[in-house]
Amino acid sequence: MASPSHRRSLRTRRTVLVAGAAVAATGLGAVALVMNANAGSVDLFHQTLPAKDGWAASGSGTTGGTQADSAHVYTVSTRAQLVKALGSSTNSTAKIIQIKGTIDANTDDSGKKLSCADYSSGTGYSLAAYLKAYDPSTYGRSKLPSGTQETARAAAQAKQAKNIVFKVPANTTIVGVPGTKAGITGGSLQVKSVDNVIVRNLTFSATEDCFPQWDPTDGDDGNWNSAYDAVTLRGATHVWADHNTFTDAPDFDSANKKYYGREFQIHDGDLDITNGSDLVTVERNQFTNHDKTMLIGSSDTDSTGKLRVSIHHNVWKGIIQRAPLARIGQIHVYNNYFDTTTLNGYAPLYTINSRAKAQVVAEDNYWKVPTGGKVAKLLSGDGTGSVAGSGNLVNGTTTDLVAAYNAANSKKLKTTVNWTPTLTAGLQTSAKNLPTELATTTGAGVLTS
Repeated sequence: MASPSHRRSLRTRRTVLVAGAAVAATGLGAVALVMNANAGSVDLFHQTLPAKDGWAASGSGTTGGTQADSAHVYTVSTRAQLVKALGSSTNSTAKIIQIKGTIDANTDDSGKKLSCADYSSGTGYSLAAYLKAYDPSTYGRSKLPSGTQETARAAAQAKQAKNIVFKVPANTTIVGVPGTKAGITGGSLQVKSVDNVIVRNLTFSATEDCFPQWDPTDGDDGNWNSAYDAVTLRGATHVWADHNTFTDAPDFDSANKKYYGREFQIHDGDLDITNGSDLVTVERNQFTNHDKTMLIGSSDTDSTGKLRVSIHHNVWKGIIQRAPLARIGQIHVYNNYFDTTTLNGYAPLYTINSRAKAQVVAEDNYWKVPTGGKVAKLLSGDGTGSVAGSGNLVNGTTTDLVAAYNAANSKKLKTTVNWTPTLTAGLQTSAKNLPTELATTTGAGVLTS
């Protein structure tokens, strides 16, 4: 079997207090109060991360582009407009970018649709020639592809990357305009070596690599690996990802072809946090119809003392793995809803994977497991990672997920961690209402101005 690839007015204050009382009465917890208090003070585009809301609230907190002057507030609806608004990735002038409608990343500056053939044109790449050149029966399985067709594939991939990868500067807020179905299709936001970024109220769909690379050494039987995450954090700090939706739709993995007996995987990660990224809060997003969903730490030797991430009040539905896969860092996973029912062909392998000495605290989450599903398969690890925490429910019943996993696996998850979460605004000490509450309070399109 092949192994998987891895200052409010008095009226406003009263409104917030009344809303908070109503929330408490219904048992929905403090998180809605935190959101409403923040939302009531300023418009959506100038909101900042609330105090103590996860790791991104640490130190200077996360304010994004909220200090932008009027000349640096943009409304964009095309790829070319987005590129212009972002400007140079090294320009740290505060800016707010309001995305109106859905931007198709696979378009040229005039708005003309671009195809995979457009990206490969002039490079010499063809899939047929590539498959012939690196067929394991003749090329072997001991080394990565090299030579004419691999060079051509890399050139074609670079052409696509130049078009669809949007580099986000420091001190930037990118927010979807409510009521416009705001989002980016086919694109990848890259937050690299910058500080203080906010991404909210956007749908990220169909982020696809036209030119996956064959790696015969990946796993037992090799794998096709793609290049683009919908949102990728690389050496980024103070990032708040809130109320976004991530999906492969409309092209699900079940439609992918197979070559060399392995799936021609055109999707990479949804939201990956790697290369020493730190102080990140991921909240009230929906992750759905995807395989490798969230990677924290690019390798077992990524940056010690960093990779501190809070993941809370998200919905994970129809995902296969990495919810998240965590390495090295201190990760707080709380008040999430994991529905492990197979959806559109996406059958779960596991949700949380703690490895490379990761220090995960998972508490007050809710797992829905269908008939026949095994609690022992909800977690994963390599024998060095830790998962602590309590109050986790499976189908409404308090369950010790680590004990279930350890009873069935030789590489045990450790049950103690070297830290105690303190940035926990909105933490609900009961997970029982999460399936119904999060159904209407997460993902793109929920926030209003």
